[in-house]
Amino acid sequence: MSKKNKNKKEQEATQEPVAEQKQEQQAQQAQQEEAKKEEPTAEEQIADLQAQLEKEKKEYMFLMADFDNFRKRTLKEKADLLKYGGESAMRDLLPVVDDFERAIDAIGKGGDIDSLKEGVQLIYNKFVKYLEQKKVTPIESTGKDFDDNLHEAITTFPAPSEDLRGKVIDTTIKGYMIDDKVLRHAKVVVGQ
Repeated sequence: MSKKNKNKKEQEATQEPVAEQKQEQQAQQAQQEEAKKEEPTAEEQIADLQAQLEKEKKEYMFLMADFDNFRKRTLKEKADLLKYGGESAMRDLLPVVDDFERAIDAIGKGGDIDSLKEGVQLIYNKFVKYLEQKKVTPIESTGKDFDDNLHEAITTFPAPSEDLRGKVIDTTIKGYMIDDKVLRHAKVVVGQ
């Protein structure tokens, strides 16, 4: 190989890294210029933040108005429920009242005692059926263990036998439950 060729190759080898460095520097400068162009100025940032704040304020105000409307609607529904909650129960009791009025008229006319008893028994059965439909059930007490969640002891009485101690001997007023809640405690006599 000639000296000329050798020198030429050496020059080319040294020029290549220099050219690559220049290209890299130009690329970095271009990126920096783009970054400067992309970065908003302080005034633009302030304007963007103010617009974002206004948007958030509007959304907050709408949310507060929705919540206030919900609160008012809920209060009205509760008031209506308290005011008219027993309406359906009373409407369903009206036929029983009608039957009682017919029975009172029949008693006033001096009808047959057996038919009057039968009529009152039918009214009673109708009323008990109505209570069952509304999930009101009597509390079975007599002969059961005393339970202060279900029973109210009005007095104690010496137990006639040892197996009746702590048990309900007599029920003076029947208790009732609605679903699993005590509507009225049974008033009972407890053996001691």
